[in-house]
Amino acid sequence: MGSKLLDVKQSSRATRSRTARRNAPSLGVLPGLIGYQLRLAQRAIFSDFAETVGEGGVSPGLFGILVVIGENPGLTQQALADAAHLDRSTVVTVIDKLEDRGLVERHAADRRSNGLFLAGKGAALLRALKRKVAHHERRVVRNLSAREREQLVALLQRILPERR
Repeated sequence: MGSKLLDVKQSSRATRSRTARRNAPSLGVLPGLIGYQLRLAQRAIFSDFAETVGEGGVSPGLFGILVVIGENPGLTQQALADAAHLDRSTVVTVIDKLEDRGLVERHAADRRSNGLFLAGKGAALLRALKRKVAHHERRVVRNLSAREREQLVALLQRILPERR
């Protein structure tokens, strides 16, 4: 009896899936557009990132900022803005938030600029995040071979505008 019930449930699920595909609106040219496919991929990747990382308030962008600061102790806010492809005012706001959370510290580099450093709490968080992000990254590319992954990264880098 249990087997028949399972078969009915699976059959019903398959029928609903076929009906949904038949009733789905046409997407026209969208599936063939690089931007559309990148946006879908970005949404899937960001969703998996949030689920994997699970740290309150740490987005892929904040993770990137922490990585760059961690790799470049004493980096100026302007250099960080350039590296992260953000405008300086955005970086100031981000650093303010990270500083308020005790993750990043500013130390005067000279009279006009501050050097950025990970606080102890920020360094510990970054170590934990790197492990989780490595797991996330493996899961995201699980259907790609190592060569395909390298090729995808290279192709995406070719789309980016030249850095000035």
